[in-house]
Amino acid sequence: MNRLPTLRARRQQFAALRFLATAATSRHAVPQTVIEKVVQKYAVDLPPGRVVRAGDYVMIRPEHVMTHDNTGPVISKFKSVGATKIANPRQLVFTLDHDVQNKSEKNLAKYLKIEQFAREHDVDFYPAGRGIGHQVLIEEGYAFPYTLTVASDSHSNMYGGVGCVGTPIVRTDAAALWATGKTWWQVPRMIKVEFKGKLSPGVTGKDVIVALCGSFTKDEVLNAAIEFTGEGVAGLSVDDRLTIANMTTEWGALAGVFPVDQTLLDWYERTLEKLEFCTFASKSMPPLPEHPRINRRRLAALQAAPLTSDFGAEYASHLRFDLSTLVPHVSGPNSVKVSTPLPKLEEARIPIQKAYLVSCTNSRVSDIAAAAAVMKGNKVAPGVQFYIAAASSVVQQESERLGDWDALIAAGATVLPAGCGPCIGLGTGLLEEGETGISATNRNYKGRMGHPKAQAYLASPAVVAASAINGYICGPDSLDTNRLPPTGAPSFHIAETGSGAAASVTSDTEEPLLPGFPESFSGRLLFVPQDNLSTDALYPGKYTYQDDITLERQAEVVMENYDTSFAGLVSSLLKEQPLFSESANSKQGVVLVSGYNFGTGSSREQAATALKAAGIPVVIAGSFGDIFKRNAINNGLICLESPELVSDLTEMYAMDGRRGAGGKDGELTVNRGHTMRINMRDGNVFVSGPQGEKRYKVRPVGASVQELWICGGLEGYILKSIQTQL
Repeated sequence: MNRLPTLRARRQQFAALRFLATAATSRHAVPQTVIEKVVQKYAVDLPPGRVVRAGDYVMIRPEHVMTHDNTGPVISKFKSVGATKIANPRQLVFTLDHDVQNKSEKNLAKYLKIEQFAREHDVDFYPAGRGIGHQVLIEEGYAFPYTLTVASDSHSNMYGGVGCVGTPIVRTDAAALWATGKTWWQVPRMIKVEFKGKLSPGVTGKDVIVALCGSFTKDEVLNAAIEFTGEGVAGLSVDDRLTIANMTTEWGALAGVFPVDQTLLDWYERTLEKLEFCTFASKSMPPLPEHPRINRRRLAALQAAPLTSDFGAEYASHLRFDLSTLVPHVSGPNSVKVSTPLPKLEEARIPIQKAYLVSCTNSRVSDIAAAAAVMKGNKVAPGVQFYIAAASSVVQQESERLGDWDALIAAGATVLPAGCGPCIGLGTGLLEEGETGISATNRNYKGRMGHPKAQAYLASPAVVAASAINGYICGPDSLDTNRLPPTGAPSFHIAETGSGAAASVTSDTEEPLLPGFPESFSGRLLFVPQDNLSTDALYPGKYTYQDDITLERQAEVVMENYDTSFAGLVSSLLKEQPLFSESANSKQGVVLVSGYNFGTGSSREQAATALKAAGIPVVIAGSFGDIFKRNAINNGLICLESPELVSDLTEMYAMDGRRGAGGKDGELTVNRGHTMRINMRDGNVFVSGPQGEKRYKVRPVGASVQELWICGGLEGYILKSIQTQL
């Protein structure tokens, strides 16, 4: 009997086509996800015909870049590299939102400095009190469907709620964008999250993401770009989508994007109607000026040219989640990876002292309305403080008009200004030692919202309001348990993984090399059999704020917290007779190989600069912490991934064949005389040792990373770009 080819077979056919393709392959010959298509629109300086895929390093020119209270340090970085002019003022957005309760002379002076810089360079500026930057970008159309918008803040994932690819950057990237309009990005691996079924009454988007964080706890989406799909998406409101996308950050992803469907288009239509009739003017009068970003022309363009993922597009993983099996969930205490069904937690009657309806996650009009519906006719329980802050001034104004804001105040809520506040441990109402709080925010890490010996839980606005009334964690009286599915873990599973996992690591085409970038890196191989090697291990915290420390000194203390002999070992290997002849087309040094999530932890860039200063031009790992990788590439340190090499070295040399306890002889850093040569054009890696030579494969770095390396890092690239403009 003739049968249609299976999905796996079709993917293999596409993989075969990719193998035969050249760098000049037509853009339409290779299937892409919708996220890859958006990135393709904003990628610049690509070789002719190059199709953007997961794993590629690309130079991007995003639609917008937002900075908030951290604009001050970015201004300093911008000036320190000699920049004086903003490349594209319309690209930038400044929003003051984090420390808005702080009326100190120092903070007000900082805010004034930021506003003056914005006025001087004609940058869009939103002062303290206008709202949280992410909400402002949604309301004002800076984050818009099928665009790529970045922010120097981890919760820029939220823009995916309106079909915008939003992703975080670090401050150096922001300075580069100001000066040149561009920065680099490695396109993350793609993961499809399919929603099935429909939420029961009383179950919200907050419950969805809290349950996802607590269900998939093995880094299934770490450093990935999530595409939300499935029949269940249509039943989610835009506010629910914004909440879910916002907290994909806590889930571990770098982006979380919902489709542009009729639900979203209808939401924009309602938004546009409000913008068009937002004054007391008669409809017979001439129309108001068109909004620069949310207008009928842009909405018509969305409908005329929809973007969807191609048949055969590759995903590293496919997760399925049945919304109809979900009951309200609560996250915590003090971890988003711990989520408990509300009916089960209610039985414990956990007392609270503080409750919060604040933040960009759950303080929009619908959230405030949900809390007000619970609070009307009730009072905040004795001994409980209930804090509220709208996500923006626009949200507060609309909630006041609807009567919901006043209902919360009448019930005993304490009003805070529109801004981040307690969510990030700033201002009034922080948790004190021994206290327990429940919040509609996004993070409940130990000590984030106050004292490290406090306990923090996360829940939906209605559950937060009900808990504030009763004095313990519970659901609202309106929650009909008879209409909920059975209490227990929701239905979820990981579907068959396609070929995208492998495709994200290697490439079948050669990478063109820029003049000045080495054709190969070579040298002795050192193996550190350790996963989750943190930035504290790479570069001790006691040196982090010694601003006058030299690169030579950084090289002497590198890896000191992991292996005190590491720096000396690297130095001795570099002094030996060169094993390969170095030329303009070849770079020598010591190649460091380690396990997974290399460089996890803080954002200190010295973790990268110390390795490079020690004479290590390349690090190969199973995977990298994303912030470390950004800092490494921004400073000219090459990062490559080879799970196969890590697996082989672990089996041969790690204690008991497992990473985490050093080498088989007890050494923390394994040196068995191996040499390595990495071809940067085709990604072939040749490792020679006592067992002979073996070839491995890595994905070569693209033109964006090559150019940064040639320039000595991102700051050098900025200087080069400025000089070119003169």
